[in-house]
Order: sequence, then structure tokens, then C-alpha cells
Amino acid sequence: MVPGIRDEIRQTKPFPNLGSEAMVSLQRTASNLQWRLAEFLHPYGISPTQYNALRILRGAGEDGLACNEIADRMLNRDPDVTRLLDRLVKSGWARRGRDQSDRRVITARITDAGLALLKELDGPLEELNQKITGHLGRHRLQEFLRTLDSLRERI
Repeated sequence: MVPGIRDEIRQTKPFPNLGSEAMVSLQRTASNLQWRLAEFLHPYGISPTQYNALRILRGAGEDGLACNEIADRMLNRDPDVTRLLDRLVKSGWARRGRDQSDRRVITARITDAGLALLKELDGPLEELNQKITGHLGRHRLQEFLRTLDSLRERI
């Protein structure tokens, strides 16, 4: 049997209510998932935040995106997207340039090296995701997604 969150964090007192217990459990789960993703990506020399930004740039295609658009799409808020992009450019995974229609806007685009890295990661990361969630089945995953959507709506 899987230990509950109280056992996992060695909490001796009961939670004030189920909602509080659920929130602590969700935070602990998110932290564990973030740690596991960082561990998975480490051999590739990329952080979860960098990986997220590269996926966003891949989705943007040749048009690329301005820094503020990347920031809006990030899974985890990063207050310094400029520095994040600096690291991606330095690694050769992204490039930046002035927007042709508005020279004040700097647009970031993924490079061929960035696309190659993501392509290398796609299969193994999908296997990891399947390993973590596959036992839940389609119906439970759909219900879980609806629950998460509902929680985010209330935040």
C-alpha cells in the first residue's frame, strides 16, 4: 500500500481538513515530479526551465516569440526570462534577433541544435511520463486533468 502524505512527511497531527491535506499532497507531488525531471534532464545538460522554454520555442516555429510571450507560456514562472534565453543562446539551442516589423522587439527562435536536443529527449521523456502515469489508465487521467483544471480555475 502506498503511504499517505502524513506518513511521507512524518506529520503526527491530522490535517485541519481534506482540502489542506490535498494541497500539501499536491505540492509534495509537484516537487517530486520537478526533482525527477531535473534528474532525468541533467545528463543532457539542460534544466527543466530551459527544457520548457525550448519546447515553447519549438512550438512557435520559425516565427519565434518575444521574451514576454515566452514568460506567459512557461509552466513555472521565471522572473528573468532574458537570462534564461542567454543560457539557451550560449548553449547554441536558441538564437535571438530583432523583429522585422518592430525593431524594439527581440524575438527568440529555436536553433537546429535545440530541435535536435528536443528530438533526442522526446522518446525517453515520453517513456518516463508513461512510467509515472501509465498505471492510472485513460479514465482516471481524464478525471485527474479535469480536477487540476478546476483547481487552477480557483487560483
